[in-house]
Amino acid sequence: MQTISTAERQRRLATRHRLAPSHLADSPLEAAASMVCLHGTDPATIYLSAWARVRNMSVADLDRALYDDRTLVKHLAMRRTIFVFPRDTFALSIAGSSQRVAETERARLIREVEKAGLYDDPERWLDEASAQVREFMSDGKEATLKELRAAIPLLDGSMVYGEGRTWGGKVAVGPRVLTTLSAAGDIVRSSNSGHWRLSRNSWSATGAWLGSDVDVHEREAAEQKLVELWLRAFGPGTETDIKWWLGSTLTAVRRSLRALRAVEVELDGGTGYLLPDDLEATPAVEPWGALLPSLDPTTMGWFDRDWYLGPHRSQLFDTNGNAGPTIWWDGRIVGGWTQDDDAAVVLQFLDEVGSDARAVLDRQAETLTEWLGGTRVLPRFPSPLFKTS
Repeated sequence: MQTISTAERQRRLATRHRLAPSHLADSPLEAAASMVCLHGTDPATIYLSAWARVRNMSVADLDRALYDDRTLVKHLAMRRTIFVFPRDTFALSIAGSSQRVAETERARLIREVEKAGLYDDPERWLDEASAQVREFMSDGKEATLKELRAAIPLLDGSMVYGEGRTWGGKVAVGPRVLTTLSAAGDIVRSSNSGHWRLSRNSWSATGAWLGSDVDVHEREAAEQKLVELWLRAFGPGTETDIKWWLGSTLTAVRRSLRALRAVEVELDGGTGYLLPDDLEATPAVEPWGALLPSLDPTTMGWFDRDWYLGPHRSQLFDTNGNAGPTIWWDGRIVGGWTQDDDAAVVLQFLDEVGSDARAVLDRQAETLTEWLGGTRVLPRFPSPLFKTS
């Protein structure tokens, strides 16, 4: 069995994730395609992840790809998480990942509406509400949640949860219906009326927003292609890594690995997989540093993270596995970053990296501070390292 060293994995990360200076992407689309997709649960992450990977990227460059050219699409997919996909990968993600999410969300919503006694026939209610949303958008119009609620009374209503508990409250059913429809690929998040670091999206019928209907893929074939794309970008990785990233089952992962004729390789800590035409060593790259945002796709790309995270999990990840902003040097995480009251980027090192590395990363902090232009980005999942900052 071929051995893939940690150093080799770090070189692959530098080049394939567009983080080494000589391998930066020329556009947000190229950066997203290199990563399969960008993480989008926190709206600011999309922009900061692209900034780290694209030469001279501006907010307008990414806005153009998302809202004008529409070559990138926001979509709820793996692990019930929002990602930004290139259009061709978006079609794969529906069949290979998000339709499972839609099925789960639909069943859960029907069950919870029935338990709450909100509608006598929850399944019929959901079918009718969904049909009315699709009909409302059939002429290509965009609509906010508020506008949809005003036009479709079936989207009104809420359910009580945690009754009598300090954390209890109400959850509206309207957003849950839209979540189910979006995961199924019927509607997409379209224009954003808020600042780039906020989510104030409208909704649109998928075909209308993209200008054509989305390709229909068979589920197993789409899963296989997604696994192939992941191995190109993130491999080698373990079955557990792929299962977690795809939000699927070991059965589906193993089926895809067999179909791809993936090759077992020995990693530091277990058995990983590579595509059979991707076994050559990666040429050396120059030392590189990166400041990545919370939930960046590199930081969140694997389930087994010790090879690049080291002993810093408790300081840089919360208890739910969400990563805060991180400092990278030569393929490993060496600390975290935040902003001070003046919006200047502040670095906190957890490893000693040497004066040359500090100089590079200090320059990057200055460059990011200038790029942000006084905008403070508050991560949805702040690093435990900075929670008291």
